[in-house]
Amino acid sequence: MALALPLAFVLLWSSGFIGAELGARVTTPDTLLMWRFVVASALLLLVCAATGRRITSATLRRHVPLGVLMQFVYLAGVFHGVEAGVSGSTVALVAALQPVLVAVVGILALRESLSWRAAVGLALGFGGVALVVSDGLGAGSAPGWAYLLPIGGMLALALGTILAQRVPDRGDLLAGLTVQTVTAAVGFTVWALLAGTAAPSPTRTFAGAVAWVVVLAGFGGYGTYLLLLATRGAATVSALLYLTPPTTALWSAMMFGTPIRAAALLGMAVSTLGVLVFLRARRRSVAGSRAAGSRDTGGRVDGDPIA
Repeated sequence: MALALPLAFVLLWSSGFIGAELGARVTTPDTLLMWRFVVASALLLLVCAATGRRITSATLRRHVPLGVLMQFVYLAGVFHGVEAGVSGSTVALVAALQPVLVAVVGILALRESLSWRAAVGLALGFGGVALVVSDGLGAGSAPGWAYLLPIGGMLALALGTILAQRVPDRGDLLAGLTVQTVTAAVGFTVWALLAGTAAPSPTRTFAGAVAWVVVLAGFGGYGTYLLLLATRGAATVSALLYLTPPTTALWSAMMFGTPIRAAALLGMAVSTLGVLVFLRARRRSVAGSRAAGSRDTGGRVDGDPIA
């Protein structure tokens, strides 16, 4: 069970890139992202109404900024960077810098500890991702400014992750997810209307792509992201992101017949090793902190009895 949630997160987060490829065959990123969040918002609002959940002012203050950063800006940067000609491999490599950024900011600003073992794990994870995407570097035909789009998206996701970690959420997770999703829906709807791309494609492929990104990538991927963030912390969630490029590569190979080169296979193995090293180091660090807290509080940690 300890591995079930991280495994589900890796698979579901990776599904977003597969859904983007499905949608790119029949529509524009503006259209797909708009309808993804419009449909998801409608479903979440219905669930909140049916279960009697209230969206408080505190929930709005916390989750509207997170929705702007972690859903609207992040996805807009990634999708439109690819549309502008940046290669998918380059975008994947830029996104893989997010765990390193979160770890560094955590050390400098949040005073989180990072053992040498955890640092080695991060380095191995980044090295593995670099191997996976190395063949695609320089393959894009984008202008220089286009590379700022995925970089901006990655920075927005990292900033949102750090903000969410710095102020723990004591409210309802579903209500928070609803606010973030509605925030992104408003942003992408305005964007699509201004661009003249709001009309959906009347095809089964489009409907299937929307269903894919709503259920798997949206509810599944982002839902498990928030749950892991609340239970495991920002550094652990970010480290797991290292596994999404190789997972996406395998998924794409099985679904679309995309070839996987030897460098990619080696990178997958290195990334997996790096994440395992990092997670083990974090568990040891947490266990040590709890033991120290137990000694300082006479057998209690954070006011709770030790089981």
